[in-house]
Formats: sequence, C-alpha cells, structure tokens
Amino acid sequence: MKVQVLASIMNEPKNRIKQVIERMHIASDAIIINQCERNDVEEYTLNDTYKIKMLSFQEKGVGLSRNNALMRSDADIVIFADNDVVYVDDYVSMVQEEFEKQKDADMIVFRVPKIEEKAKETTEKNKRVRLYNCLKYGAVRFAVKRESINKKNIYFSLLFGGGTTYGSGEDSIFITECIRKGLKVYHSNKILGYLMPNESTWFKGYNEKFFIDKGALFQCLFPRFSTLMSLQFIMRHKNFTADGINALYALKLMNKGKKIWKGKMKYD
Repeated sequence: MKVQVLASIMNEPKNRIKQVIERMHIASDAIIINQCERNDVEEYTLNDTYKIKMLSFQEKGVGLSRNNALMRSDADIVIFADNDVVYVDDYVSMVQEEFEKQKDADMIVFRVPKIEEKAKETTEKNKRVRLYNCLKYGAVRFAVKRESINKKNIYFSLLFGGGTTYGSGEDSIFITECIRKGLKVYHSNKILGYLMPNESTWFKGYNEKFFIDKGALFQCLFPRFSTLMSLQFIMRHKNFTADGINALYALKLMNKGKKIWKGKMKYD
C-alpha cells in the first residue's frame, strides 16, 4: 500500500528540494507543488528508495496546487500537506496500519496539532465522520485512497482557499463532496504530524472579507440551510468584536456573501 505526500508550498527558491524534504520530515514518495515565479522540475531520490518531485509553477491557488499534485500521483494513499507540516517518524506505517484496521475506509482524518500545543493522549477509537461534523477538519489531516476519489471525480475547488476569490473553505468542500458521493470517512486519534508556527496566507483576522467569504462558503455547501449555518457560526464564535465587527454586522456580511455566490451581487 503505497503512501505519497502531496505538498503545496510557495516561493521556495531553486535547488531547495532536499531542504524542503528535511524541513517537513518527509520519509515517503512525494510530489511537491511550489507556486512561485518560475516553471521547472526538480527530482530527488531519498535513501535510494523514495522518489520525490518538486514542480514549480507560475500560478497561485491552493486548490490548483493540490489538484496538480493529485493528477500526477500514482500512489494507493495520498496525504495532503502544507509548508508548515512536520511529519512524525512513523507516519507511513501508521497510515498503512490505520487503513488495514479500517478496511472499508476511503478516507481517514488524522490529528495534526500545533507543535506548541501539547497533544492530549486519547484511546478513542476510529469513528465515522458525517456531514454534521466534517467542517472542522483541514486538508493536512486527510489521508485518502486515490482510486476512491478518482472514481467519484472528486477534486479541490478552484474558487475557495488561499490565492483564490474566497479565502478559505476548499478543504470543507472536498470532505463534504467525499461524504455526499458515498465515500466512507473516518477519524483516527493517531497523530500524523505537527503544524509549525507560520503566518496564514489567507486569515487576516475577523474582517469584512472573512465573513463575506464564510457566507459564500455556507451557500455553496448548504444552499437550503445557509442562513441557519451562518447563525450557528456566529453563536459558536464570540470574539468577533475584537476586530470591530459585532454579531449583527457579521450576519449582514455573511448574507452579502450568500448573494455574491448566487450571482445577485458583485464581489467588490
């Protein structure tokens, strides 16, 4: 069962493939998509075993980056990475073992805590991920059977996520599409890796764009229940006023995002 890392990074200088591998602690086959100001290909063989490619493209958008890697993958299981992920030593065998234990899994969501946070030990067993609890998981936690998503023609959105019109949400769209198309998704308590401190490319605080984009995302994901989703989101987050936006204004902005997604307004 071949495991392959599909990494999305940005602005990595030429001839740095070895440094990227070491920084992320990659110990498997990998395809690294480097969005920057040039087009080239670098190849590296790790420990005379693992084949790693870094493809640099003059483009931007995290969904496009992940799709570029997916289209070139030949692995049984792919795991998605960003520049700030550092994998644990035994991540390959751990992923393989979890899929062996959960035979019917098409996708397993692992734990990837921040490095500065002490990860709590847990004996919780694998559990199914459903539509009602899937939006809290980021793409760097996904391990997916490549054939399963290929059969269902599932890829990442080119409209949502860093470097696109709407600043985030490509991972939520991806996992909800997996579930809606019948793939079996599970959560594992195993730690796949850690997130290093890194400035977000899309989150600039709870500003107007954040709420407009969130409203568009809810309209995209749940057209009939987007208002309800907006209300519950506001109820669960109480710290909006820190950036000068109260709950009522946040709801107004999210409603604007819904109208933009439906084509009733233009994105200023």
